[in-house]
Amino acid sequence: MMDKHILSIDLETYSEVDIRKGGLYKYAENSEILLFAYAYDDEPVEVIDLTQGEAIPAKVLHDLENPDVLKTAFNAAFEMHVLGHHLGRRLDPAEWFCTMVQSYTLGLPGSLAAVGEVLNLAEDKKKLATGKRLIQYFCKPCKPTKANGGRTRNLPQDDPKKWELFKTYNGQDVEAERAIRKRIERFFPIQRERALWCLDQKINDAGVLIDTQLVDNAIALDEKIKTRALGEAQRLTCLPNPNSRDQLIAWFEGQEGHRPGTLDKRARAELLAGNTISKTTRRVLELKDLLAKTSVRKYIAMRNAMCRDGRVHGMLQFYGAARTGRWAGRLVQLHNLPQNHLEDLDTARSFAREGSLDALEMFYDNPSDVLSQLIRTAFVAGEGKRFIVADFSAIEARVIAWYADEAWRQKAFANGEDIYCASASQMFGVPVVKHGVNGELRQKGKIAELACGYGGGISALKAFGADKMGLSEEHMGEIIKKWRASSPHIVRMWGEVERCARLAIKNKHTRIKWHHGLSFYTRSGLLFIELPSGRAIAYLKPSVQREPGSYRKDNLTYEGVTPVGSWGRCYTWGGKLVENIVQATARDCLAESMLRLDKAGYKIVMHVHDEVILEMPYEKGSLEEATSIMGQPIDWAPGLLLRADGYETEYYRKD
Repeated sequence: MMDKHILSIDLETYSEVDIRKGGLYKYAENSEILLFAYAYDDEPVEVIDLTQGEAIPAKVLHDLENPDVLKTAFNAAFEMHVLGHHLGRRLDPAEWFCTMVQSYTLGLPGSLAAVGEVLNLAEDKKKLATGKRLIQYFCKPCKPTKANGGRTRNLPQDDPKKWELFKTYNGQDVEAERAIRKRIERFFPIQRERALWCLDQKINDAGVLIDTQLVDNAIALDEKIKTRALGEAQRLTCLPNPNSRDQLIAWFEGQEGHRPGTLDKRARAELLAGNTISKTTRRVLELKDLLAKTSVRKYIAMRNAMCRDGRVHGMLQFYGAARTGRWAGRLVQLHNLPQNHLEDLDTARSFAREGSLDALEMFYDNPSDVLSQLIRTAFVAGEGKRFIVADFSAIEARVIAWYADEAWRQKAFANGEDIYCASASQMFGVPVVKHGVNGELRQKGKIAELACGYGGGISALKAFGADKMGLSEEHMGEIIKKWRASSPHIVRMWGEVERCARLAIKNKHTRIKWHHGLSFYTRSGLLFIELPSGRAIAYLKPSVQREPGSYRKDNLTYEGVTPVGSWGRCYTWGGKLVENIVQATARDCLAESMLRLDKAGYKIVMHVHDEVILEMPYEKGSLEEATSIMGQPIDWAPGLLLRADGYETEYYRKD
């Protein structure tokens, strides 16, 4: 990184598109650059005012596409895509460095201002606090009023003093980005991660085609359904607004003779599951559920973010998940799409595309739920193409078994066994076959696998539905004991990983090595857990000491985003560290597979959890080849048994 000249950049732009709803790509294709701040290496910052007729210098324009000059920015994707649109061509991400992504890799926040605070930068190197107000004034449309002469946009001449302050703010962002980069550039990412970030930009650039007919008609159908539901609820309750919490609770009290503390989603589910309410009340609560359903918002998100090419771009944030390095969802939020369980998916989809509410109501008990299940299918392959969908089979279970050297699990995977059946068999000492002998035990094996691998207890089992299966807490406790007894090497791993982390914190200049290339060390106020891939998980300002209010004398803590969303001390322990390690390694396996698929000519348009979606012409590629590539051994993980399955489809769905 240091052998190249560095060009630090920050833009201020105007667009009528709300970037939070439309996303970066739609914003960029509808944007205007107002200010261009830049600095070479340690030279003074220059601010180019494009609104006043100034032009970006020819040298800078040349260096934007000069591979010998490294371009840097905080959230570099923004500058890269806006400038690319301005220039009319794609800029090469291999020539860019993103300080925001680098901050993510070190467990730092994702905003320029917050990183400056956490790193305790000098005041003259921090982002100016006046930015939000100035951005609101100059970068977004304004509401026309008598006072502003009915204008819908504020220009520099409308407030010259603010404009000069805005230029200062723009230049200061370059100072802040440069100061942050200098503090963290010693941790420059390994080459594989740089290549992966470039692939991530390629995937987001590709985007996914949207079935606009399905999206528009699904939104219209949902409006009709909710209008009818609201009318029926008003007739049954005589309330002006049955959606009002207070009005509905008061009506419920008058109807049932007692006042509930709440009628939220959980309370409604409990009431509907029992037999204590009248038929009318039951119907009103069902209507309330229908009115509260928000899944259709994803159709709206698709429509808002769709670009001129009919595709939604930028749905994945590289390294968006703290520490594990997994991708985070943006815009449509691919990671929490409703599943589809309709046997006649094609038929339901055709009814929705045609906008036929009568047909949906004739063939389905809950048309609103049908629309929810069809959300995935709004993502479609282009003309003459299909999706190849391939995903890893039980990737986290495979990774943790490999790390812990749990022999019976490794054997089960080598033999192609169902891990939930194998786990139940190991737990209960009897053969378990899916849909066969002792098949009823498989579900217990499944929830145990999902809940217990990282030290989870009864609350974890409940999170995976153990209580809804009718299991008592006593029975759950027995399941936990049996699972732990059947997987002693995994249980031992929790303690050994925590011991290694504590040793690394106490012995700051010692690298603590564990199995399979895993090692622990501290450097510059960070605890690193280096993975076999060469990438490292980072924990900022780790500590082993008693924290205020804690019953333990030697808590293992670090600085990060707390469960309530604020920045502060976070507690961790062996099971949680193992969860981070396993999920991070599973992510690295997916990353390795995506790099291989891309090299083999497969076009990745999105990926969700451990699944990749490839958009390919019918005459190119195959499911067999794609799953084979994903199942190939990985050099840095000898002995890790990988397997992928999948299907081909013209629209995205859950197989």
